[in-house]
Amino acid sequence: MTDRLPVSAMRRRLLLGSAAATAAAATGTVSLLAPRVARAAGVYPDRPITFICPWPVGGTADQSMRALCQVASGILKQSIVIENRAGASGMIGTKALARATPDGYTIGQIPISVARFSQVGLLQLDPRKELTYLARTSGQTFGIAVPENSRFKTLADVVAEAKANPGRVTYAHAGVGGATHVGMEQFALAAGIKFNAIAYKGGSAALQDVLASQVDLLADSSSWAPHVEAGKMRLLATWGEQRTPRFNTVPTLKELGYNVVVEAPNGIGAPKGLPPEVEKKLRDAFRAAVASPEFKTVAARIDAPIMYLDGPDYRKYVSEVYDQETQLIQRLKLKEMLAQS
Repeated sequence: MTDRLPVSAMRRRLLLGSAAATAAAATGTVSLLAPRVARAAGVYPDRPITFICPWPVGGTADQSMRALCQVASGILKQSIVIENRAGASGMIGTKALARATPDGYTIGQIPISVARFSQVGLLQLDPRKELTYLARTSGQTFGIAVPENSRFKTLADVVAEAKANPGRVTYAHAGVGGATHVGMEQFALAAGIKFNAIAYKGGSAALQDVLASQVDLLADSSSWAPHVEAGKMRLLATWGEQRTPRFNTVPTLKELGYNVVVEAPNGIGAPKGLPPEVEKKLRDAFRAAVASPEFKTVAARIDAPIMYLDGPDYRKYVSEVYDQETQLIQRLKLKEMLAQS
């Protein structure tokens, strides 16, 4: 004869079994469903990504980064939110990036000037070891421009006045120790002249004061370009290895006899310690973004030559620039210059 439990006992056993299963699932001891749920939730990126741009809104670097992020967000199928943290020649944003959680949800532009500022004490990290590099993207077209009504018609006019009156000629730049400041000081050293440098938080503010004739010269990436084309400014020289196609009648500093070349390419990176699978996904996304027609159109408009390098190659490039900057800092006495400012 088969023993049968009373209906009430069977009910109690079923309820106890259900409770035990629920407890096991909560503690993770026995569950087939929990691992599947965890894997689905962990697919990167599953929420918006913050992109730190260390320059003010509207500048050429900001425009370049926004164009790249727009394309990359489509590839990653996740929004990328631009956060501008300007100041200290790009180092405020860089410090914020370096301190962020290395989970792929905070990335940003890394100015090549990290190689310089880390050696003069304005950035407390070693850029060769303490950042993750995702891509070198594009360069910049730097130049010296003046208002249309300026007394300077050529760069030779600038040099002649600066020699006759050391410290009288003023120029606006985007921050002490940054590419525009150091480039002009390299030029001054090569020409044997002395300028009066006026620092701004970004190129846009510097441009406005030069247009208003408050400062003699503008040293900047191509914020001057539309104003030159409109006849409101005159471009005296560019700083690249070769003439820029858009302004091919304007000589380079090198052509004029000054061995100064400044390109300061833009790069994208993340905090140290990024998970390898996340790093790969971001590198792939920005590689495709740099190659996209959308980005190439914006890059051409702001005179930003494509200079792509994958993350590991960009890291090697930063190390090479670091060594070059060591010599430049000594030659320009940049530490003393920064101390005075």
